[in-house]
Amino acid sequence: MKILMIEDNESVAQMMDMFFKKEQWEVFNAYDGESGLEAFKQAPESFDIITLDLNLPKMDGMQVAQEIRKLSQTVPLIMLTARDTDSDQVLGLELGADDYVTKPFSPITLVARIKALHRRAEVAPAAVAEADEGNADFDVVTSHFKLSTKTREAFLDGAAIQGLTPKEFDLLHTLAQNPKQVFSREQLLQLVWDYEYYGDERTVDAHIKKLRQKIEKVGPQIIQTVWGVGYKFDDSGLDK
Repeated sequence: MKILMIEDNESVAQMMDMFFKKEQWEVFNAYDGESGLEAFKQAPESFDIITLDLNLPKMDGMQVAQEIRKLSQTVPLIMLTARDTDSDQVLGLELGADDYVTKPFSPITLVARIKALHRRAEVAPAAVAEADEGNADFDVVTSHFKLSTKTREAFLDGAAIQGLTPKEFDLLHTLAQNPKQVFSREQLLQLVWDYEYYGDERTVDAHIKKLRQKIEKVGPQIIQTVWGVGYKFDDSGLDK
């Protein structure tokens, strides 16, 4: 795995280098926002995951995240931030981050988060190459919706839902494979994120918001809010 670490604190970068090398991961370090973004622009397909500090010189981490998402909707992105306000964390997720880690953090925790995110995002190239677009095996099929975990694609009434990040896809898959079942935010944190968020339900809400925006670009809304409980997938209303 190759990681792009955009982090202006060289001590933090050097510390994480040691832990990454223990995992036999390759790391490219950038120490300001502009150089980090430029590194990604030059070889966007070469990085498996990005860790991005929010407080960066030359270009703020929020701006970097926004530009990265213009270039790639799918590269996994973890934000590292000393900011602990609700608005900063939610804004980071809305700009396209799949996860965030608040400083100071344990290197072991960050490694675990990277593994969990990469495990979810990884697609076997051979499986994608073998899948025929017209005859791909779909894991979820309803009268209006189809989803394939093999190709990481989802379709609503034949139109592809474009630009899903790894976590958005996993969230949609979790809901869609259990139509009309209501999931609480706590359940979704455990099922989709692989680890406890210690009650941080804003993570779910921010991802649901972005997921809905992408669904609405191709058709009616199929992710429903059950007030006071959580969320559910329901496309039965499209039959009417």
